[in-house]
Amino acid sequence: MESSETPAPGQSGSGQPESNNPDPVPEQHGRLVRYARPALIAGAVVAVVCLVLLVIIFLLDSFNATVYSVGGKDISDATEEARQIRDLYLGARIGGIVVLIVSVLTAAASAAVLVREQRKTGDADGGEDLGFDDLAGR
Repeated sequence: MESSETPAPGQSGSGQPESNNPDPVPEQHGRLVRYARPALIAGAVVAVVCLVLLVIIFLLDSFNATVYSVGGKDISDATEEARQIRDLYLGARIGGIVVLIVSVLTAAASAAVLVREQRKTGDADGGEDLGFDDLAGR
Protein backbone atom coordinates (compact mmCIF):
# COMPACT_ATOMS: atom_id res chain seq x y z
CA MET A 1 0.00 0.00 0.00
CA GLU A 2 1.40 3.38 -0.95
CA SER A 3 1.51 6.20 1.54
CA SER A 4 -0.94 8.29 -0.50
CA GLU A 5 -3.70 5.67 -0.31
CA THR A 6 -6.25 5.81 2.43
CA PRO A 7 -6.44 2.71 4.53
CA ALA A 8 -9.41 0.42 4.05
CA PRO A 9 -11.95 0.13 6.87
CA GLY A 10 -10.64 -2.19 9.57
CA GLN A 11 -7.00 -1.34 8.86
CA SER A 12 -4.77 1.30 10.31
CA GLY A 13 -2.00 3.03 8.45
CA SER A 14 0.59 0.64 9.93
CA GLY A 15 -0.95 -2.40 8.30
CA GLN A 16 -2.33 -3.76 11.59
CA PRO A 17 -6.08 -4.42 11.72
CA GLU A 18 -7.95 -2.04 13.97
CA SER A 19 -9.99 -3.36 16.85
CA ASN A 20 -13.66 -3.69 15.99
CA ASN A 21 -14.44 -2.71 19.57
CA PRO A 22 -12.83 0.65 20.37
CA ASP A 23 -14.72 0.93 23.67
CA PRO A 24 -13.57 -1.65 26.31
CA VAL A 25 -16.78 -1.35 28.36
CA PRO A 26 -18.86 -3.85 26.27
CA GLU A 27 -16.02 -6.37 26.55
CA GLN A 28 -16.09 -6.06 30.35
CA HIS A 29 -19.88 -6.39 30.26
CA GLY A 30 -19.46 -9.60 28.26
CA ARG A 31 -17.20 -11.03 30.94
CA LEU A 32 -19.72 -10.03 33.58
CA VAL A 33 -22.51 -11.82 31.72
CA ARG A 34 -20.35 -14.92 31.34
CA TYR A 35 -19.99 -15.23 35.13
CA ALA A 36 -23.54 -14.15 35.98
CA ARG A 37 -25.20 -17.55 35.48
CA PRO A 38 -22.73 -19.52 37.66
CA ALA A 39 -22.93 -16.78 40.29
CA LEU A 40 -26.72 -16.97 40.22
CA ILE A 41 -26.65 -20.74 40.69
CA ALA A 42 -24.02 -20.57 43.45
CA GLY A 43 -25.84 -17.76 45.24
CA ALA A 44 -29.13 -19.64 45.16
CA VAL A 45 -27.55 -22.89 46.41
CA VAL A 46 -25.67 -21.15 49.22
CA ALA A 47 -28.84 -19.28 50.23
CA VAL A 48 -30.78 -22.54 50.48
CA VAL A 49 -27.99 -24.16 52.50
CA CYS A 50 -27.92 -21.17 54.86
CA LEU A 51 -31.67 -21.32 55.32
CA VAL A 52 -31.43 -25.02 56.19
CA LEU A 53 -28.58 -24.27 58.60
CA LEU A 54 -30.59 -21.53 60.31
CA VAL A 55 -33.60 -23.82 60.66
CA ILE A 56 -31.41 -26.52 62.22
CA ILE A 57 -29.90 -23.96 64.62
CA PHE A 58 -33.39 -22.78 65.58
CA LEU A 59 -34.46 -26.37 66.25
CA LEU A 60 -31.34 -27.05 68.34
CA ASP A 61 -31.91 -23.88 70.35
CA SER A 62 -35.51 -24.87 70.95
CA PHE A 63 -34.45 -28.36 72.01
CA ASN A 64 -31.80 -27.01 74.41
CA ALA A 65 -34.29 -24.55 75.91
CA THR A 66 -36.85 -27.31 76.35
CA VAL A 67 -34.36 -29.66 78.01
CA TYR A 68 -33.13 -26.87 80.29
CA SER A 69 -36.64 -25.90 81.33
CA VAL A 70 -37.66 -29.49 82.18
CA GLY A 71 -35.89 -29.12 85.50
CA GLY A 72 -38.07 -26.14 86.39
CA LYS A 73 -35.59 -23.54 85.23
CA ASP A 74 -36.28 -20.75 82.73
CA ILE A 75 -34.03 -20.20 79.70
CA SER A 76 -34.51 -16.43 80.00
CA ASP A 77 -33.09 -16.36 83.54
CA ALA A 78 -30.11 -14.13 84.26
CA THR A 79 -27.99 -17.10 85.36
CA GLU A 80 -24.66 -17.91 83.75
CA GLU A 81 -25.85 -21.36 82.68
CA ALA A 82 -28.93 -19.95 80.91
CA ARG A 83 -26.79 -17.32 79.15
CA GLN A 84 -24.37 -19.99 77.92
CA ILE A 85 -27.22 -22.06 76.51
CA ARG A 86 -28.72 -19.01 74.78
CA ASP A 87 -25.34 -18.06 73.27
CA LEU A 88 -24.36 -21.60 72.30
CA TYR A 89 -25.10 -21.20 68.58
CA LEU A 90 -24.73 -17.41 68.38
CA GLY A 91 -21.65 -17.47 66.12
CA ALA A 92 -23.17 -19.95 63.70
CA ARG A 93 -26.43 -17.99 63.66
CA ILE A 94 -24.71 -14.66 62.89
CA GLY A 95 -22.44 -16.28 60.30
CA GLY A 96 -25.40 -17.99 58.65
CA ILE A 97 -27.34 -14.74 58.45
CA VAL A 98 -24.38 -12.84 56.98
CA VAL A 99 -23.66 -15.52 54.37
CA LEU A 100 -27.38 -15.71 53.57
CA ILE A 101 -27.54 -11.96 52.93
CA VAL A 102 -24.40 -12.01 50.77
CA SER A 103 -25.61 -14.98 48.73
CA VAL A 104 -29.05 -13.46 48.16
CA LEU A 105 -27.45 -10.18 47.04
CA THR A 106 -25.13 -12.10 44.70
CA ALA A 107 -28.02 -14.05 43.21
CA ALA A 108 -30.10 -10.88 42.79
CA ALA A 109 -27.26 -9.00 41.10
CA SER A 110 -26.57 -11.93 38.79
CA ALA A 111 -30.24 -12.20 37.89
CA ALA A 112 -30.33 -8.48 37.13
CA VAL A 113 -27.31 -8.79 34.83
CA LEU A 114 -28.86 -11.74 33.02
CA VAL A 115 -32.22 -9.99 32.59
CA ARG A 116 -30.47 -6.85 31.33
CA GLU A 117 -28.47 -8.86 28.80
CA GLN A 118 -31.57 -10.77 27.68
CA ARG A 119 -33.50 -7.54 27.12
CA LYS A 120 -30.55 -5.99 25.30
CA THR A 121 -30.23 -8.90 22.88
CA GLY A 122 -33.98 -9.25 22.45
CA ASP A 123 -33.77 -13.02 22.86
CA ALA A 124 -36.85 -13.75 24.96
CA ASP A 125 -36.63 -17.56 24.93
CA GLY A 126 -32.92 -17.83 25.68
CA GLY A 127 -31.68 -19.22 22.38
CA GLU A 128 -32.60 -21.75 19.80
CA ASP A 129 -35.77 -23.78 19.92
CA LEU A 130 -35.08 -27.46 20.49
CA GLY A 131 -37.55 -30.25 20.05
CA PHE A 132 -37.62 -33.56 21.88
CA ASP A 133 -35.61 -35.29 19.15
CA ASP A 134 -32.87 -32.67 19.43
CA LEU A 135 -32.73 -33.00 23.20
CA ALA A 136 -32.81 -36.80 23.11
CA GLY A 137 -29.95 -36.88 20.60
CA ARG A 138 -31.93 -38.59 17.85
